[in-house]
Amino acid sequence: MDALEKDLKEIFKLEPCICLEIGVGSGVVITALGSALGPSSLYFGTDVNEFACKKAEETAHLNGVTLKTFCCNFVDSVPDSVKGSIDVLIFNPPYVVTESDEILSSPLASAWAGGEKGREVIDKLFPSLSSILSPRGVFYLLLEKNNKPKEVSSILEQFGIFKLSRTGRNPSVRLRIFINRSQAVIDNGHGKKNCRV
Repeated sequence: MDALEKDLKEIFKLEPCICLEIGVGSGVVITALGSALGPSSLYFGTDVNEFACKKAEETAHLNGVTLKTFCCNFVDSVPDSVKGSIDVLIFNPPYVVTESDEILSSPLASAWAGGEKGREVIDKLFPSLSSILSPRGVFYLLLEKNNKPKEVSSILEQFGIFKLSRTGRNPSVRLRIFINRSQAVIDNGHGKKNCRV
């Protein structure tokens, strides 16, 4: 959430119409974004846990944000009219390195267990990103160093998703990778900065 807060000026400039968080959990992140941006955007969340979806909607409601959630994997149950129109996509995935069989071992484990490299769930989203995001969409992805963020960037480039850079590259979809619990390099479009996330 701190990383999004630091990037809020850029998000305002984007004037997003649709914001969606995959793995919405308690709803705190999308609610904070909705509180900052206001009602000019539509807010959606998805989670595989039905209880999490209900809690997220409660959190948003208590904070004056209208949030519609879908209990599904990634964006499987999100209306087709929303897919391809998402301007801000947030994914705080299950990224902890675990054995593969832990991923589906319990509803709670699905919130944190990431399998090999902590990326078994994360990597499944990548091929569909360009059909989820709008042409000007920004993808915020939270990783930790064991997830190998540089490798993730390379994989995403194969799908047409690029990190912002100062070299004038103008990709149709932009990636922001934030690394959890480590020294992070955040590319904010104005040069890279090291900061704690």
